[in-house]
Amino acid sequence: MESEKKASPVSDVGAWAMNVISSVGIIMANKQLMSANGYSFTFATTLTGFHFAVTALVGFVSNSTGYTSSKHVPLWELLWFSIVANMSITGMNLSLMLNSVGFYQISKLSMIPVVCVMEWILHNKRYSKEVKVSVVVVVIGVGVCTVTDVKVNAKGFICACVAVLATSLQQISIGSLQKKYSIGAFELLSKTAPIQALSLLVLGPFIDYYLSGKLVSSYMSTISSGAIMFILISCSLAVFCNISQYLCIGRFSAVSFQVLGHMKTVCVLTLGWLLFDSELTFKNIGGMLVAVAGMVIYSWAVEVDKAASKSIPHSKHSLTEEELNLLKDGLEKGPIKDLEFGESK
Repeated sequence: MESEKKASPVSDVGAWAMNVISSVGIIMANKQLMSANGYSFTFATTLTGFHFAVTALVGFVSNSTGYTSSKHVPLWELLWFSIVANMSITGMNLSLMLNSVGFYQISKLSMIPVVCVMEWILHNKRYSKEVKVSVVVVVIGVGVCTVTDVKVNAKGFICACVAVLATSLQQISIGSLQKKYSIGAFELLSKTAPIQALSLLVLGPFIDYYLSGKLVSSYMSTISSGAIMFILISCSLAVFCNISQYLCIGRFSAVSFQVLGHMKTVCVLTLGWLLFDSELTFKNIGGMLVAVAGMVIYSWAVEVDKAASKSIPHSKHSLTEEELNLLKDGLEKGPIKDLEFGESK
């Protein structure tokens, strides 16, 4: 037991490291794949379908070889989750197309308070003053270093709202489904990935045609070997990105995933400056420093909350199953005595 406890922080750090590295890697690969200076593969929704198809294949192989076990989750829960997840992906793509990059970044930042409110409504979860302050610091820091021009229209605003609500609900559901059915991160992902892959590969080309005015079939007929290589790299990284997302949310919370996940934003800006000669101003650097400070404060605040919750004894408000059985036996064997007066009832 002691060795497991000692290994837990290491595995937690490993999950976060896997998520940050794979997420930053996939962004860099997609930048080369989708940019005009790269291979001009502008079919983001279809590409996401490829990601989930490869993830589903890995899950199928893992289950078939007995490496992972398959637990039952009702089909309607999987379908509902997949619909919400696909609404998140489509909404984000539409929001990016219809709004300015600045408003798109603001909508992504709004997910942190939205997740907090939704967890409070759905699970009655409350946050300490320190956690709230750290969240504000992270939002301000990331906002300073990413938000530039802010332009929005009615359609774009609606798409952004749908995307934020769907993404927040999806991330909360990842954790709640794992707890509800006592299922591991990879086992849950292997069940949802095939549904998402099928739906995105069917609907993705139509959504991408609406977004870009180009047919994915026309691009694939003349695709280069370089584009195929970067699609495969993107799909491979997506497997690790998806697994680590489910791992992190399952072990921590959707709020922690959102707050600490902005470390990816800092890494992307830094690597963009190092690898692609992107401009990095003092405003960007200042915002990144504030964001990192907020993440450190958040991590500290969460640990303080955990320590405080462990020190407070929890009173029992309900009988356990064993106590109910003892009470039932007592009823069958004889009269119950009034504990206060010692009289039979």
